[in-house]
Amino acid sequence: MSTAFPTRPESASESWQFAIVASEYNREYVDGLVRFATEELYAVAPNSKVDLVRVPGSFEIPLAVQTAINRARPDAILAFGLIFDGETLHASLIATAVTDGLLEISLRTGIPVLHEVLVVKNHEQAKARCLLAEINRGTEAARAAIGILRALSQIPERKP
Repeated sequence: MSTAFPTRPESASESWQFAIVASEYNREYVDGLVRFATEELYAVAPNSKVDLVRVPGSFEIPLAVQTAINRARPDAILAFGLIFDGETLHASLIATAVTDGLLEISLRTGIPVLHEVLVVKNHEQAKARCLLAEINRGTEAARAAIGILRALSQIPERKP
């Protein structure tokens, strides 16, 4: 696990539109990601708006992300879920499908999709990444969302 945690970006005056798509499954942990991300987004970009969409499980996240892009066209989407790695391949299959789906959506639409559908081995790992401030992946996703929006805005358009 990386302990290199991004620092808080400088305050933003932009009025960005963020969407968070969060799994109901393992809700205690996912709610921690949502809470930390929302707090960080408003702390850095207080003029922004954050909409939350709940889906049954991690497998449903890519469809909800795609629908949010089609209907609301947010500036960035944060995808949150938690999968416990078990004795079968199920967790790996779900995680791979979600990862592939989110990447494809982001590349096809040009809208940043921050992937924080976590695969953990136990409740200690889930607690550390979702409920505690030190390495909270919700905070990390919020900082990355602001970082990528700023980076993309710096890419000049080609003049005809």
